[in-house]
Amino acid sequence: MDILSMTALELGRKIKAKEITVKEAVEACLKQIDKVEDKVNSFVTIDREKAFNRAEEVQRGIEDGTYTGPLAGVPVAIKDNMCTKGMLTTCSSRILENFNPTYTAEAVLNLEKAGAVIIGKTNMDEFAMGSTTETSYYGETKNPWNLEHVPGGSSGGSCAAVAALEVPYALGSDTGGSIRQPSSYCGVVGIKPTYGTVSRYGLIAYGSSLDQIGPIARDVSDCAAILETIASHDVKDSTSMERGDTDFTGALVNDVKGMKIGIPRDYFSEGLDPEVAGPILEAAKVLEEAGASVERFDLGLVKYAIPAYYVIASAEASSNLARFDGVKYGYRTADYEELHGMYKKTRSEGFGPEVKRRIMLGSFVLSSGYYDAYYLKALKTKALIKKAFDQAFAKYDMILAPAAPTTAPKLGSSLSDPLKMYLGDIYTISVNLAGLPGISIPVGRDSKGLPVGMQLIGDCFQEKKLFRAAYTYECLTQKKWISDYDKTQTAGKGEA
Repeated sequence: MDILSMTALELGRKIKAKEITVKEAVEACLKQIDKVEDKVNSFVTIDREKAFNRAEEVQRGIEDGTYTGPLAGVPVAIKDNMCTKGMLTTCSSRILENFNPTYTAEAVLNLEKAGAVIIGKTNMDEFAMGSTTETSYYGETKNPWNLEHVPGGSSGGSCAAVAALEVPYALGSDTGGSIRQPSSYCGVVGIKPTYGTVSRYGLIAYGSSLDQIGPIARDVSDCAAILETIASHDVKDSTSMERGDTDFTGALVNDVKGMKIGIPRDYFSEGLDPEVAGPILEAAKVLEEAGASVERFDLGLVKYAIPAYYVIASAEASSNLARFDGVKYGYRTADYEELHGMYKKTRSEGFGPEVKRRIMLGSFVLSSGYYDAYYLKALKTKALIKKAFDQAFAKYDMILAPAAPTTAPKLGSSLSDPLKMYLGDIYTISVNLAGLPGISIPVGRDSKGLPVGMQLIGDCFQEKKLFRAAYTYECLTQKKWISDYDKTQTAGKGEA
């Protein structure tokens, strides 16, 4: 088995056993990046010198016992909305094109403490606003399974980098499905943990009450180990939770006997592509035959999730993005006459169309006369959605659902119709509104060879149940979606 085919944990074990050096792991990743990056465009920033210097440092740390964790020496990519000291952090936006943070995000620091080697920062929808990674100032990312299709978003760069074998794993952020939906499109595993499990300190905010950092990897075991590493209580984040149950790798048990799984009828009705529904229901059958109890039920309120989400997220975005004014850091327009003119021209030139659209929508719903009619009503709807999930979890251990209504659409087809793009998040948004954990795992491919992802949704702080069910499915099916991929022809044929 060569380095590129290894999962993060497999590579970590080889490095610890001195069968592979950290430098060799970094070299393999950079070589693959050189081969495919001009086609896929997963990265915004690649820092080779820093990666090799860090590789030497980590190698010494492994040898002297400083780094003993399972991810020590394993290369990683970081979504470009997480601050990294000494490395550009742009949010894939012109307005932050020259922003070099003076500190590192807590989740990234936790990885570095475990001996991770950062290869670079991944492309994303500008300020995480989008579902296709086409709104980036640095150009669109393409789906490694078929270059004519999107990788999903907003963590499309991270998911594409893992799928194209450029890195064993990556970090993404999830505001309304931005880890799970692109994971489904790219055939990788991605989990959005319970809100507050991973510190948001250093994550450049889009929707503060919805954002959550999570791992993207090639299998469930990797995701469990990564989440175990980055989960921590952080006094610098007021929403950070102090949890004592973060032994996620301990939940990797091949057994779902007695588990109760609910399938919402609302999620498998009109709007879901039959080529997506088929593999997911087959996966449900696998879990049922393994001893889980699977039944359909009515969840309700699905049709209200998207309007509630976009009102709340846009309102928070309009507030969060007000800080980007060209004064202290980031892009500043070259030609202006007075202060207010500089503000207007800087923001006009620095923000892309989708970001401007959401800022205007957010400012509108927070304005006098409309706050009660829109924003307050959306918050009440959010509470009702959480109540509906609470009622479901009183009966079921988890909910089984699609991660997206279709497989990856063609480039340009969603961007031309924003409402169509927003509807692509219909199965993931409710999870963020309720602060729940959700994981996407690959379960098949459609007739075009594009991956299909299944989403498992758990109650708050019940990630272990999700890992257990997802791991059981992996063990029973023995499907290796990434390692079967033709590395020599990465990104172009949609073949596995």
